[in-house]
Amino acid sequence: MGYRVSVIGGGRITDEARERAVAVGRELGSRDHTVVCGGRGGTMEAVCRGAKAEDGTTIGILPGEQRHAANEYVDTAIATGLGHARNALVPLNGDAVIALTGGVGTLSEIGFAGIYDRPIVGLETHEVADLEIETVETPEAAVDAVEAALEP
Repeated sequence: MGYRVSVIGGGRITDEARERAVAVGRELGSRDHTVVCGGRGGTMEAVCRGAKAEDGTTIGILPGEQRHAANEYVDTAIATGLGHARNALVPLNGDAVIALTGGVGTLSEIGFAGIYDRPIVGLETHEVADLEIETVETPEAAVDAVEAALEP
């Protein structure tokens, strides 16, 4: 069994960012890693769609109280009723984090990943002073970096 990898990024994204997120999801799914995300649209839907295309498993940690609010590619929806405070739970429930393009919500999740001491791999994302983020150029390199960081 693979790792749980939290993938974070914007809820509203460009077509290019969507393609990148789908590719990350496909790469994770093909390597038997479980995707953990915020469960809604944008990056979250795209990474789940990619993972499901490779028969991967997906978990969505939702801000609201309704599990059915998850995107159609989420296998396990977790309703929190916490709004943006659920951003702490997304990196907490992964063994590592892949950060994609996003706004302040993504930035908060990167911060929580640092608090929880999760390896963070960045692909077209924020740079944060005093926080170690391994920057990569491709979805394949992102998953390679996660695996290298988590190897016993």
